[in-house]
Amino acid sequence: MPQAAAGISYVVSSCSLGSILVAASDKGVCAILLGDDVETLLADLRRQFPRAAIGAGDEDFAALAAKMIDHVETPSVGLDVPLDIRGTAFQHRVWDALRRIPAGTTASYTDIAKAIGAPTSARAVAGACAANRLAVAIPCHRVVRGDGSLSGYRWGVDRKRALLAKEQSIR
Repeated sequence: MPQAAAGISYVVSSCSLGSILVAASDKGVCAILLGDDVETLLADLRRQFPRAAIGAGDEDFAALAAKMIDHVETPSVGLDVPLDIRGTAFQHRVWDALRRIPAGTTASYTDIAKAIGAPTSARAVAGACAANRLAVAIPCHRVVRGDGSLSGYRWGVDRKRALLAKEQSIR
């Protein structure tokens, strides 16, 4: 039986990484998207939640976006908001492992694969990182190649580099 359409509120703001779109369902934040073009971010949100009734959040909702921006700009602020994390069982295992990587440090795709008990699944780990729709809350920016170099990031390698630099400055 098809699920009923859910309501998702969003707000778009600016931060040092460009535009940030924060969206939440009644369960918690379901998307934190980074980019340069607001229309592209909105199109991405609609594509990821095609059955949802999506609408702009009110002023109270904007306070949630402010928390996200504070976390982006000052990672030591931490992030204590409910999350609505949607994905496969494998993705959840990867994302849980990512959330255990301390700010200011990195792990390789192979490290994550080993940590979740799937040592030959480094490519699948990369796929789970690419599917992450919760930038900074699920810190896929902390995953690097085995040699320590930066690799792809859904929101651009420059943003990945900037996030890591902010985190490393607090260590």
